[in-house]
Amino acid sequence: MKWMKILIRVPNWIGDAVLSLPAIKSLKQNFPDSEIWVAATEWVKDLFSVSDDSPKVIPIPSLKDARTFRAFSRELREKDFDVGVLLTNSFSSALLFYLARIPNRWGYRRDGRRVLLTKSVLLKEPDDSVHQLNYYLNLLAGLGLKISSPEIGLKLTAEEKGEARQIVLSTGLDPARPLIIFDPGASYGPAKRWPAPSFAALGNMLQASPDAQVLLIGSSDEDAIARKIAAEMEKKPASFVGKTTLRQLVSLISLASLFVTNDTGPMHLANALRVPVVAIFGPTDPSRTGPFFQPARVLRKEVPCWPCFYRKCPYDHRCMTAITPRGVFEVCQEFLG
Repeated sequence: MKWMKILIRVPNWIGDAVLSLPAIKSLKQNFPDSEIWVAATEWVKDLFSVSDDSPKVIPIPSLKDARTFRAFSRELREKDFDVGVLLTNSFSSALLFYLARIPNRWGYRRDGRRVLLTKSVLLKEPDDSVHQLNYYLNLLAGLGLKISSPEIGLKLTAEEKGEARQIVLSTGLDPARPLIIFDPGASYGPAKRWPAPSFAALGNMLQASPDAQVLLIGSSDEDAIARKIAAEMEKKPASFVGKTTLRQLVSLISLASLFVTNDTGPMHLANALRVPVVAIFGPTDPSRTGPFFQPARVLRKEVPCWPCFYRKCPYDHRCMTAITPRGVFEVCQEFLG
């Protein structure tokens, strides 16, 4: 097979980007002698430097207007790619590759972009019935490529692991004791967030064990949530909300004995690292975006309005409030012993 320079437009969000890694691995196996690049947004680009395949990365700037959009398309054009693979669904991502004059442009036939693609794949089933990881692999299968096993490999250097241990020590926590990480936010919107008082009650139950330690993570936008949880906990948890780079976050999660989370991007990081995950789902569908690998447990309540995919619940948020701290605690104990 001839050498080619291939550019993959990866998803914009951490969780989706993690789930795209098996597709990137499969592409590399289909074109072993080719040069693989990814175009990634600033907030996910470092993920690809900790993946097993470590493709070359082109950071995507903020494409806020036509001028910057065209300037970035020219930058891509100068790199002279042979193939552009779109794991994203948007019209704009296909237009970018078209303007960059990438001669072979492959992606799903949706959002009116068929005219911009040289090879397109029609969805055989609704995308809401397929796990996101398989959604990306199915694109490659539709292109006639071979699919590898859906494994996700994340690698960390010894220095990064050592730094993570030092971060834990700096908070007064003991790396030798079980570390339970809470991820109580969700960038999608408040409807995906289990209430902060529930997280606090769960933390109190877990920390009743002398060995258990709780650490909070999240983006800087979720600091208020973390503060509310900490205020209601008898023993204050450590918090690195808004204080870590993506690589540091991966390193911290790798030290956890258990990861308790809403439907978030870091949930998929923990799952890829095979850290036991307890995932609390409300308006979204775990069959599509839940943890793909074991060990993991998903908690979800059957309510008449599910799934709604609302960012903010217009009613009483019953899908989340019906999940009790005691119920979550009992599932956590299955992993903690």
